[in-house]
Amino acid sequence: MNSQLSQKKRSFLERNKKLNNYLFIALFSSFVGTYLDLMFVGMGKYAFPTRLFPEIFSINIVFTLFILPLFSIFFLIVANRIQPFARYVMIIMLGVVISVIEKISEHFGWFIHLSEWNHAYSIFGYIIFFIVIWKLYLLLQRT
Repeated sequence: MNSQLSQKKRSFLERNKKLNNYLFIALFSSFVGTYLDLMFVGMGKYAFPTRLFPEIFSINIVFTLFILPLFSIFFLIVANRIQPFARYVMIIMLGVVISVIEKISEHFGWFIHLSEWNHAYSIFGYIIFFIVIWKLYLLLQRT
């Protein structure tokens, strides 16, 4: 009986730890995304013509506070379930797909890049972002 209780307790703590790690990664990705957007918008590299509260925010807070953190958690859930080679292929594909999504969002007027912007910057930026997210998550899992 005592053994079952300790196993249930350990199982709850393990689930709680995983949830806390996901929340930490969500906050981290939101912070990084917000900071990078503020920096690049401030440098004039890109802009968000359509955004919530344009008189207050120069960046798209829907993306940095909701979409990016939720997608980061989704990425971790999927990345946890696949083999290392497939994980890195997925990371590369995400970089390419997100770059294409940026191009599409420019077409709709949600996002504007400086004419000298090379979308390879986005591809490599997101690849680095997801590798950092993955490595940080692994580090959190070990602690």
